[in-house]
Amino acid sequence: MTKKKRRLYMLGLALLGLGTATALTLTAFQDNIVFFYSPSQLQTQQVGDRSFRLGGLVEEGSVRKSTDGMVTEFRVTDTAHTVDVSYRGQLPDLFREGQGVVAEGKLTKGVFVAREVLAKHDETYMPPEVSEALKQAGVYKESKADSAKTDSAKVAKKE
Repeated sequence: MTKKKRRLYMLGLALLGLGTATALTLTAFQDNIVFFYSPSQLQTQQVGDRSFRLGGLVEEGSVRKSTDGMVTEFRVTDTAHTVDVSYRGQLPDLFREGQGVVAEGKLTKGVFVAREVLAKHDETYMPPEVSEALKQAGVYKESKADSAKTDSAKVAKKE
């Protein structure tokens, strides 16, 4: 075998190894990627049987607890559309109506069955995905803390 053929075989083997490694990595990531949707986006996109995150505001007057207190049903809205949510377990202490929430789970027969519910952690925080979805819906009102962060980010970018 000549040096040229040997180099071509080695190059081919290296490309085959790289392709295999890339395919395995992408397959592993596919199972761990969790997409975020707002209620309005769920109306236009098919999510199938995949797990995803749903974010928005807890609709006023929609929270109902079962008699045993373990199952809570509520509605998540972005003011344009709403999605029914069912959650089994203890909700975060900061969970309440009219506040931002992100729930992770699956859509089953038109009801989002959440396996985890995350609530905002202080009075000015809202998950970035939720605030972006509300901005797109045209209902997000920027707080003073948010505008200060935006202004400081603009200044830092210019420097």
